[in-house]
Amino acid sequence: MTIGRLLFYAALTAWCSPLSAQSSPSQGDDAADLATKLSNPVASLISVPFQFNYDSSIGPDERGHRVGVNIQPVVPVSVSDDWNMISRTILPVTSQSDILPGSGSQSGLGDITQSLFFSPKAPTASGVIWGVGPAFLLPTATDELLGAKKWGLGPTIVVLKQSRGFTFGFLTNQIWSVASVKNYRDRGPLSSLFLQPFVSYTTPTAWTYGVNAESSYDWHAHQAAVPLNLSVGKLVRFGKQPVSFTGDVRYWVATNETSPHGWGYRFVMTFLFPE
Repeated sequence: MTIGRLLFYAALTAWCSPLSAQSSPSQGDDAADLATKLSNPVASLISVPFQFNYDSSIGPDERGHRVGVNIQPVVPVSVSDDWNMISRTILPVTSQSDILPGSGSQSGLGDITQSLFFSPKAPTASGVIWGVGPAFLLPTATDELLGAKKWGLGPTIVVLKQSRGFTFGFLTNQIWSVASVKNYRDRGPLSSLFLQPFVSYTTPTAWTYGVNAESSYDWHAHQAAVPLNLSVGKLVRFGKQPVSFTGDVRYWVATNETSPHGWGYRFVMTFLFPE
C-alpha cells in the first residue's frame, strides 16, 4: 500500500472517530475551553498535532503532487513565575513525485523547524497575548529535494487576542541560512519569510471555524506563495483523553513555479494533554 493511501485511510478513520467519542453537556464548557486554548499558539497546553496534507499541480509544468504528515508537538515550560517558554516543533514526513521536470519521486523526512517562544503567562491589560523567540531550521531532510540542506536561524513572533470565542492574530518568522550541509555548499543562501494571519471562532459546543493564510516569501528569488485555508474542527473526548479533529480546504491564491497550484486539502488530529 502506498504512503498516500495509508494517509488517506488514517485520516478517514480518524475523521469518523468523533461519532463514537464520548460527549455530554457536563463536558461542554471544559471542551470549549480546551478548544479555545488550542487556537492560541502559546497557550500553556501540551498538544501533539498530526497534520495530514495533500497538494497537487506542483512545479513549472504543474504535474507534481505531494502527500505528507507534519508531526507538530507543542510543549510549554514554566521558566519563572511570570513567563513560559513554548517549544513548537514541525517535523515533516513527505512523499512527492514530479515536482520538477525529470525529478522522479522522493519519500522521507524533511527539514525540521524548531521555534521557542518566550511568552508572559498573563495577557496585557488590553488582553493581548504575545510571544517572541528564535526559530531554527535543521537540515534533517533525507533527500535533496525534501529540504534546503541549510542550517537556518532567525526571529519568530506571535501576537493574538481572544474574546468571546474569537481568536485573531498573526504568527511570523524570518529565517536566514547560516551554514550549508557538506557537499551542498554550492546552493545559494536562504532568506525566507513566513507570515500567518489567522482568525477563528469557537462555539460553546467546542466546534471551531477558522481562516488563515500561510504566506511565504523567498527574498532571493523574489517569489511568494500564499494558500488561503478554511477550516472546521471539533474537540471530543475518548474517555479522559481530549482529541481535536480538523478538516481544511485551501486554495493557492498566489503561486510561483515551484509551489502547488489550485486546491489542497488538510486533516489534523491533535492529542491534548491539559494540566
